[in-house]
Amino acid sequence: MAMSTTAADPQPVGLRERKKRRTRDALVDAAHRLFLCHGYGRTTVDEIASEVEVSQRTFFRYFANKEEVALAVLADAEEAFLGFLRSRPAAENPLEAMRGAVREVWQSVDRGAGTGPAALELFELIESTPTLLAAHLRHTIQQEAEVARILAEREGLDPDADLRPRLLAAVFGTVVRISHLSYAAGPAADGHSMTGMLDLIERHFDQLGPALAGSWR
Repeated sequence: MAMSTTAADPQPVGLRERKKRRTRDALVDAAHRLFLCHGYGRTTVDEIASEVEVSQRTFFRYFANKEEVALAVLADAEEAFLGFLRSRPAAENPLEAMRGAVREVWQSVDRGAGTGPAALELFELIESTPTLLAAHLRHTIQQEAEVARILAEREGLDPDADLRPRLLAAVFGTVVRISHLSYAAGPAADGHSMTGMLDLIERHFDQLGPALAGSWR
């Protein structure tokens, strides 16, 4: 016999988690709109919460502060990158695996309506806001350490004894950051499409080997 659902029954976990995710996404979207319109420093937590019609208390259930909500999209993308990297085919060499993981991240971003252009605008906001840039760079260092650990595990290496995983993680992160900044600052002739972004990243990676090992003269 089917059980009826009453007001006292707890919501299914799946529905509850989806509602929480929608609230979190709405806060992130509202924060980015306000940051881009009024500036990061002039936007308050109260304004972000009001935009979504929730309380300040609700905001702090999801984010510790403005800095965290500003970096949420990048934090999600970085977490997705780590997941994709862990699941790349074992036969790929480290650089191939990282390129594949980046490709998967941007393809997933492209499938989110309006997410791609918003991510590129966010790069510019971070670079122009010292507080956010400092926080982002701190987080990037932490992610590089995790990337190095994943690469070392894939290759059966000791990252404390073998510098290659850490070196590749640092160089790779720098190439991605330069690609993002170059594309965001360039002409928006293609509407800043994710295909264009991926093409630029791929071109930069194609130059990585010659740039490090070839003659510069």
